[in-house]
Amino acid sequence: MENQKEKTTIVLFSGDLDKAIAAYIIANGAAAYDHEVTIFHTFWGLNAMRKDAQVPVKKGLLEKAFGWMMPRGANKLGLSNMNMLGMGPEMIKHVMKKHNALSLPQLIELAQEQGVKLVACTMTMDLLGLQQEELLDGLEYAGVAAYLGDATQAKVNLFI
Repeated sequence: MENQKEKTTIVLFSGDLDKAIAAYIIANGAAAYDHEVTIFHTFWGLNAMRKDAQVPVKKGLLEKAFGWMMPRGANKLGLSNMNMLGMGPEMIKHVMKKHNALSLPQLIELAQEQGVKLVACTMTMDLLGLQQEELLDGLEYAGVAAYLGDATQAKVNLFI
């Protein structure tokens, strides 16, 4: 009988920098322990998957408004506490760099290198008017049923 890999799933619902960093640290740790890892990005968690640069896509007025109001990419996320008009995230990034900790973009890249399955929730993309061209390369696109398929086989399921 073959040994199957342990599985870990994470729902990244939050668009807060500190919570996204925690999700990716856990995901990379689980991948390093040879787990199959899925991160399902939904609602505000999708903002970490947005490309930094604006991508020209055709959108309606409401979708344009959402795109304008939401942070564009991992480097633009705010903190859940002590955001202080944007100074908090910069302070955290400075402290992380000082302690040689990987930044969120680096953690995302490492996760991709380790084969972590990064999934963008298609229902949320529709609701918020996000299009595939606006998100990072290498993502998978699926709905909640695909996540549940992974989660039912996982020993570790986290909602962040």
